[in-house]
Amino acid sequence: MVKLSKRLQMIADRVPVGSKVADIGSDHALLPTYLAQQGIIVAAVAGEVNPGPFEAAQRQVLESGLSKIIQVRSGDGLAVIEPGEVNVITIAGMGGSLMASILEAGKSKLVGVGQLILQPNVGEEHVRRWLLHNGWKLDSETILEEDGKIYEVLTASLAGSEEIGALGMLYKERSLPDGVHVSSERLQQMGPYLINEAPEVWFIKWESELKKLAMIVDQLKLSTAEASIAKAEQVSQEIREIKEVLACLQKVKR
Repeated sequence: MVKLSKRLQMIADRVPVGSKVADIGSDHALLPTYLAQQGIIVAAVAGEVNPGPFEAAQRQVLESGLSKIIQVRSGDGLAVIEPGEVNVITIAGMGGSLMASILEAGKSKLVGVGQLILQPNVGEEHVRRWLLHNGWKLDSETILEEDGKIYEVLTASLAGSEEIGALGMLYKERSLPDGVHVSSERLQQMGPYLINEAPEVWFIKWESELKKLAMIVDQLKLSTAEASIAKAEQVSQEIREIKEVLACLQKVKR
């Protein structure tokens, strides 16, 4: 039986029983193999564009005796599935910008898909923005630390016609208890549910992100170009806003 990492287990726990799943960028096909072994899914496509992982996924499925349930296919993004073939898509372990571009390029393949389970390594705001602009309702956000890295898992469902107009309400600018203003952009960046819950690991993540942003400002300040000066001020403003949010929520938790 396959044993998953904490990160993949968190994704697996969100897959509904009886699903037909496409795992995009499946690597060694560990996630669909686990889901099939646990009887959670009835069918799966493990998609992988890189030859090495594709061959590893084929071996994994063959050795697990799951070839009747899991099809391993070589291809880029959602090109490995046909419209209506699956009802759940999982994508994990890549940047949010790439993830959003995969979803955008494969929009025609999302027919019949009712749930997306997404784990971007960085750039989560790109994923949230894509979901918002394409009729997907962000249902939950979870954050975890594993082996010194911090991951977010986002689940989304296809919004019904009566829900489309209200999707933006999740990212509507809001005020925190002591009056700190949180913009729509910051909610997309930091996570509307995560800001509400503010778990300890989320603070750790954003303290680390602030250090990265400060380094960017320092680099930009080495240049006298007008564009660099403007960008440095923009990033400095972003740092100030993030610090305000963190300070406010830390005070509330105390």
